[in-house]
Amino acid sequence: MIGNLAHLTLAFGVLGNIVSFMVFLAPIPTFYKVYKNKSTDGFQSAPYVVGLFSAMLWIYYALLKTNVMLLITINSVGCFIETLYICFFLLYAPKKARMESLKLIVLLIVVGFGLIVVLTQFLASGVARGVIVGWICLVFSLCVFVAPLGVLRQVIKTKSVEYMPILLSVALTLSAVMWFFYGLLLGDFNIAIPNVLGFTLGIIQIILYFLYKNKKPVTIENISTFERKICEMEEQKFQEINDKSIDVEKLMSSLVEKLNKCKDASECMAAEPQTVPNCTIEVSS
Repeated sequence: MIGNLAHLTLAFGVLGNIVSFMVFLAPIPTFYKVYKNKSTDGFQSAPYVVGLFSAMLWIYYALLKTNVMLLITINSVGCFIETLYICFFLLYAPKKARMESLKLIVLLIVVGFGLIVVLTQFLASGVARGVIVGWICLVFSLCVFVAPLGVLRQVIKTKSVEYMPILLSVALTLSAVMWFFYGLLLGDFNIAIPNVLGFTLGIIQIILYFLYKNKKPVTIENISTFERKICEMEEQKFQEINDKSIDVEKLMSSLVEKLNKCKDASECMAAEPQTVPNCTIEVSS
């Protein structure tokens, strides 16, 4: 029974390595496009820097354990591939994007990972060190799995699956399944728990793909046209209110002008001397 469990654990670990390797290779078309255009063309380096940090973190966790060698193999490959992606990005990125990428690398890889290693080495020991690093891996993996929620929101908003490649979604879902059972069979919940969320989000992505793949997408152009119409209506209302306010101002100025005229007329009448009728009195002698 124990032998069968060990073989099953090994099988899920090997399958997890294979599927994860396919996931690591998924950005190759993107970088082929970068190479062809000789420009990063608006692509961001953050996913690859985060991927490198995650792989380094899992390697450090695996080194503190004794029975998770398959984590070391796949994440070592991941570190190599993600480093190639980052170097490729820095080669073709414009100066501003290159500087932002270098800042992120220093902040996350050098400072972040460096602090985790130094603090856990000096402030913890033995089993406690592995527990602390395991919790850090768990929380970070949950954050990584939550990141695609922005893509799901865009799919629902535009009713288009253009920005959600189904093959990558399926690969990530399979990867989550393999690593969940690998962690479960090992009794390592730091590996198993994050992949529950990964599997759930992967299933949601697949459902949304089949739900919206045949629907007419709400394009950005249509959304812009709708927003423009709303703006035109608002401008028209504002213009009507403005016209009414102008009419009121004209009416008030007219009244003020008439009052001023009346005031001037009364002042002129008050300033003129009063004429007394010439009366001749005849005295009879």
